[in-house]
Amino acid sequence: MADTYDVIVLGSGPGGYVAAIRAAQLGLKTAIVERELLGGICLNWGCIPTKALLRSSEIYHYMQHAKDYGLVAEKISADLDAVVKRSRGVAKQLNQGVTHLMKKNKITVHMGTGVLTAPGKLTVTSEDGKKTDLEAKNIIVATGARARDLPFAPADGKRIWTYRTAMTPPEMPTKLLVIGSGAIGVEFASFYNDMGAEVTIVEMLDRIVPVEDKDVSAHLEKQFKKQGMDIRTATGVEKIDVTGSGVKASIKGKDGKVTVEAFSHVIVAVGIVPNTENIGLETLGVKTERGHIVTDAACKTNVPGLYAIGDVTAPPFLAHKASHEGVIAAEAIAGKHPHAMDVRNIPGCTYCHPQIASVGLTEAKAREAGYEVKVGNFPFIGNGKAIALGEAEGFVKTVFDAKTGELLGAHMIGAEVTEMIQGYTIGKTLETTEAELMETVFPHPTISETMHEAVLGAYGRALHI
Repeated sequence: MADTYDVIVLGSGPGGYVAAIRAAQLGLKTAIVERELLGGICLNWGCIPTKALLRSSEIYHYMQHAKDYGLVAEKISADLDAVVKRSRGVAKQLNQGVTHLMKKNKITVHMGTGVLTAPGKLTVTSEDGKKTDLEAKNIIVATGARARDLPFAPADGKRIWTYRTAMTPPEMPTKLLVIGSGAIGVEFASFYNDMGAEVTIVEMLDRIVPVEDKDVSAHLEKQFKKQGMDIRTATGVEKIDVTGSGVKASIKGKDGKVTVEAFSHVIVAVGIVPNTENIGLETLGVKTERGHIVTDAACKTNVPGLYAIGDVTAPPFLAHKASHEGVIAAEAIAGKHPHAMDVRNIPGCTYCHPQIASVGLTEAKAREAGYEVKVGNFPFIGNGKAIALGEAEGFVKTVFDAKTGELLGAHMIGAEVTEMIQGYTIGKTLETTEAELMETVFPHPTISETMHEAVLGAYGRALHI
């Protein structure tokens, strides 16, 4: 006899475990299936441990620049093994936290590989080969995604790395090539540059962090170059050969010329591949597009009783989007009629140095959509707190609908902007206009005052510039 539940969640990342908790809170008998570690990639190999690494490199950076703050720090050095050990400790602590949450909410955990066998049916195979049959009226697929390999140079964990090896490096790179300048690429570029590696970033498109506003891209490139990085846009890598001491990369530049250059290591950060293979989607006839599961506003697939959330579905591929979808799916199953996700109100954060945060439309996208816009831009150099912190490089940019005053988008680069963006996200969710934002009192002295000034600046009322 199969174990029977109201809801089974396949995958325990930030989408899956949150979906399971919300389902349990709503009184549904819930099980979760995980083949590796509770918390999935985000907690164990993604969002959290990378932030621990970046925190270490940030402190190391400040120690090396102690004299800028009137301090003396001599014979500064870094212990990469200790930095990685701390990062892994943070990940382990959070994994244990998710384990506790499963017990607290009386969620049954099945460790093993889950495969859909029929509508409402799933088989779990544990590491020792034992098979357990599960049944539920509703199943939520939250299997996430993995790093995309270069077809001509698959990751080997020695010289060619994806994010997973980059978090537990076998050695410190001396000359590092980062292929791809999305969030993962620029975060690892920041980490290894601060730790002392010579870093080159190659991006096929005409600017780095290409999903961001073009002004943010330009500012980040400028700051990265000041930090000593080699940034190459409209450039591609055509071939990688592993040698005894590193790799040789054939790089095609803007001018069309191909040069062969030596590096000690390569990090490949060219996107993700959804984990949709070998989980039974074909058996059930689940509709996919480019490998990603197609869902409606309530996270339902075309198969009755089957839902999908997170990176296995449509972009943006963000942990907090997956978590929110987990709540939507659980509430839809419980008949609570949740509000649909509005992707325009999902913030994005990148934790390089300087940090990047954004929500909504870029200026270019707003104009392409036919809006007449008002744009405000306020630099950190006009903010007292930023100057006092020694973090005067950065800015906040706001984009408004000139006709209605609707906040269409906000874009930031600089110190701690990932903690500030939620102010604009709440504003967008509440459908605020420039009037409410102008009338909001921002505390002084804070970097968040730049948010207020950027709003005022869009209407010609900035006070400190």
